[in-house]
Amino acid sequence: MAIWNSRFQKSFDKGALKFSSSIDIDGKLYNEDIEGSKAHVKMLMKQKIISTSDGNAILKALEEIRKEISNGKLNFDWQKEDIHSLIEERLVEKIGERGKRLHTARSRNDQIALDERLFLRKEINIVSKLITDFQKALLKQAQQNKSTIISGYTHLQQAQPILFAHHLIAYISMLQRDKERFNDLMKRVNLSPLGAAALAGTSLPIDRNIVAKNLGMNGIILNSLDAVADRDVLIEFINDCSIVMMHLSRFSEEMILWSSQEFSFAKIDDSFATGSSLMPQKKNPDIAELIRGKVGRVYGSLIGILTIMKSLPLAYNRDMQEDKVHLLEATTTTKDSLLMATELLNNTKFNKNRFEKELDGNLLLSTDLVDYLVRKQVPFRKAHQMVGEIVALCIQRNIKLNQLPIQEYKQFSVKFEEDVFELLTARKSIENKISQGSTSPQEVEKQILFWKKELSNSLKEKKQNIHNNKKNIK
Repeated sequence: MAIWNSRFQKSFDKGALKFSSSIDIDGKLYNEDIEGSKAHVKMLMKQKIISTSDGNAILKALEEIRKEISNGKLNFDWQKEDIHSLIEERLVEKIGERGKRLHTARSRNDQIALDERLFLRKEINIVSKLITDFQKALLKQAQQNKSTIISGYTHLQQAQPILFAHHLIAYISMLQRDKERFNDLMKRVNLSPLGAAALAGTSLPIDRNIVAKNLGMNGIILNSLDAVADRDVLIEFINDCSIVMMHLSRFSEEMILWSSQEFSFAKIDDSFATGSSLMPQKKNPDIAELIRGKVGRVYGSLIGILTIMKSLPLAYNRDMQEDKVHLLEATTTTKDSLLMATELLNNTKFNKNRFEKELDGNLLLSTDLVDYLVRKQVPFRKAHQMVGEIVALCIQRNIKLNQLPIQEYKQFSVKFEEDVFELLTARKSIENKISQGSTSPQEVEKQILFWKKELSNSLKEKKQNIHNNKKNIK
């Protein structure tokens, strides 16, 4: 018999039960379900709602059930409907009537809301650690490519020369904001809904704060309706995962371009590439392409959960059972993609001499000519116009900027002198950048030192947070 059907004259239709069963999904939260149940039982004992002997028997049996599930000895039978029912029915099988006291003063509504928050707390720490690992891989490549020059792009057109290290650090900065979003989310996640019961609270003398403290949470969700009806933290988590995946997709797109024969800049190790079943010469960047493709899964999860929640009246509705499908999909895909992006980068070598020579004298140094004239007191807009005309002339003649004679430069402005040719190398262009956060070697070195310190501190802080959470639960 299901735990809810005492008022019904007929058993639930078997087909309807199979359709509504969620244990194949929420079964993945069995650890969180047991942790929440243990904290609940300890509170019930402290408040003398159940006896110490009954409570201790329940606690002991819950640990035994946890081992049975983790060892594969307790199967997830779809007829048990959900993980809460499976655990409770197994508890009663083990210790009889005492097991029926477990659900005192709570509902499956506040129970699953707690399970999801405990799951999110754990996964936020894991995702943040994986982001840090990827940042470290990017930083390692940046340190190895402090002198490597590439073309920076806007509109996918060559714009100005930059250091490759500078380009990689841009991704480190993006990922840092991703971690900040997850860290900020933790403040909203780490609150306990347990004790809200079905929606209105309970007339029994529970202490919700004891449960929250035992679970290492920072407090409770005050409004009982909000506690069981809210899924904002899941939506926010999946949204944060979507932004991470967007960043990974941008990185993957560049890896795909760089590894093409046209760019010949990135050489992906054979162990992270595939061939063609037809064309023997092919070496395909499949891992980068798959990361780029898997973004759709996480975006789909975000739209999916938003669609579930958009029309639901307060409080709990069965539609919300589907939230875990999207939560688990987004979590797994994001973690897997972060791990593979890190491994892909660690198994890629970059051609340090690929671009510098061809960029010397290139039209992408035009901005340096504008700045040259500005330093000689030519108004910027006038200087921009002059250099635009110089560029048009070079394009017409199919020559580089450093191939145009000084006499012809002087026809555009008498301010041009022989020293202008000293500017027309990619390296000089980079070295001349003096603004804070620029691509100059000095500024890039500052950024590298900053991120070395920041990422080291970030990892230490995350380990301490995980340790504190475990300590509080114990």
